[in-house]
Amino acid sequence: QLHLVESGGGLVQPGGSLRLSCAASGFTLDNYAIGWFRQAPGKEREGVSCISRNGGSQYYAHSVKGRFTISRDNGKSAVYLQMNSLKPEDTAVYYCAARPYLNSCSPDEYDYWGQGTQVTVSS
Repeated sequence: QLHLVESGGGLVQPGGSLRLSCAASGFTLDNYAIGWFRQAPGKEREGVSCISRNGGSQYYAHSVKGRFTISRDNGKSAVYLQMNSLKPEDTAVYYCAARPYLNSCSPDEYDYWGQGTQVTVSS
C-alpha cells in the first residue's frame, strides 16, 4: 500500500521559515512526480508547488512564487518544500501527493496522499 508522510509543520511568526519534508513508505518517491498542496479553513485544496521525477521541472502557485522552493533528494527518496517569508495567508494543512509524471499541479490529478502537516503563521 502506497503511503506518504509529511513532516516539518508547526507554528511560525510572519516572516519566518519552515521546511516541510515528504517521505514514502511502500514505494520510492524517485519514480513519481510530487506535489505540495494546502487547504486553508474555508477554502478548497490548492496546488502550491509540484516537481518532476528528476527535479528538472517545477510549478509554483503565484501566491508562493519567490518565497517557496521545492526540491528533491532522490538519494534519500525525499521531497522538500522550503517556505520563506511566511505570511498568515500561508496558514493551512499542507499535503504531499504523488503521481507518475508531472502533467499537472492540480490536486484531483494526484493519486497518493499523506495525512498532512499543519502550518500556522501567526504572531
